Amino acid sequence: MEIKDVKPNQGNIDLVAEVKTKEAARTFEKFGKKGKVCNATLKDQSGEITLTLWNDDVDTVNVGDKVHLQNGWCSEYKGAKQLSTGKFGKIEVMGGTAAGTVSTAALSPKTAAKTVFTNDPGMLAGKMAGGDEDDDGDDGDGDEEEPEEEFID
Repeated sequence: MEIKDVKPNQGNIDLVAEVKTKEAARTFEKFGKKGKVCNATLKDQSGEITLTLWNDDVDTVNVGDKVHLQNGWCSEYKGAKQLSTGKFGKIEVMGGTAAGTVSTAALSPKTAAKTVFTNDPGMLAGKMAGGDEDDDGDDGDGDEEEPEEEFID
């Protein structure tokens, strides 16, 4: 979906856009709980729209990021459309200068082939799932068969 296609009071919005601007966060307290909120401006080839960021998303999304809004909601405030994650949506940062991500295009082919992007805590701690850490195909249980040698005349 493109920004130009978003209508007020529309749900299930799925779009990818770049964060053009981001305002300073404001804190609030409601029902005894504290939170943060700020507005950002999203842009794509079809236009711009305000995105309201709540709590953890305030710190996750930055200017220059490419974001994917999934199952978003559009409301209207003072005649202007505003996107948010609503109750069931989510925002995924896909990349960008402020996101701390690295474009594989900026890496050499040798480095890019070995680059792994993950949020798996086990991988971040250096533990690989399903095996030992030396990645030789032997998971350390001792029952691995050695491949037969093949001789070519």
